[in-house]
Amino acid sequence: MARLPRLYAPQVPQLVQAEFVRPLAAVSDPTPSAELDRLLEWLLHDAREYKVAVHGWLLLNDRITLLATPPDAQGLSRLMQALGRRLATHMRRGRVFAGRYRSTLVEPGAWVLPALVWLESLPVQQRYVDRAESWPWSSAAAHTGVHAGTPTGTPMDAAALGRTLLNDHVDYWQDGNTPFAREANYRERMQNGLSAAQGQRIEQALFGQWVLGDAGFVDKLSTLATRRLMPASRGRPRKTTPSV
Repeated sequence: MARLPRLYAPQVPQLVQAEFVRPLAAVSDPTPSAELDRLLEWLLHDAREYKVAVHGWLLLNDRITLLATPPDAQGLSRLMQALGRRLATHMRRGRVFAGRYRSTLVEPGAWVLPALVWLESLPVQQRYVDRAESWPWSSAAAHTGVHAGTPTGTPMDAAALGRTLLNDHVDYWQDGNTPFAREANYRERMQNGLSAAQGQRIEQALFGQWVLGDAGFVDKLSTLATRRLMPASRGRPRKTTPSV
């Protein structure tokens, strides 16, 4: 089966996830701080190089997940390829990513903040930490205003560096009139979490590489996107009744 072309539409954020062929460190070391710090430095450099606006980010031992708006159809691909080359050179293990990265176009005003909550909650779901803000290698602390710092022995302040990477989406800025209000509102979102239906919808869109948005959003993008936005209906096309 031919693989789908990359999905892109101008000025539309994308939720992106790439899994590593092998974890960055042994399973017995779920928080390889030196490796994650290095990857964060590379991400900051390459996001600036390719002018990708990063609205949310997460680095885990086995994957990288971003919510970002690229400047053009190639921006995110170039960013991920650059990170892959750096990792391959550093680890000297050949292929880095387990297949192509997955992505979905995210509807602003409806799904950007839920996608952000989903992304930043992954360390809790994966049992790395009890609270999302406690994971230094993500944008959660910056969005909630709860800066937990980094674990003892970490050679750099990952949370501080990550804040320089962040380019918040307008949906986050409109979620409160002041920084304190935005952080408080977002903390409440994180505490409440997503419904099962929301989480399932995000994962179906991401892993299926389709649009995360309502029918009106899909219709609006139908003439702008680089390919078909939703899966085709199953079965044969309906027969049309000939006009008399």
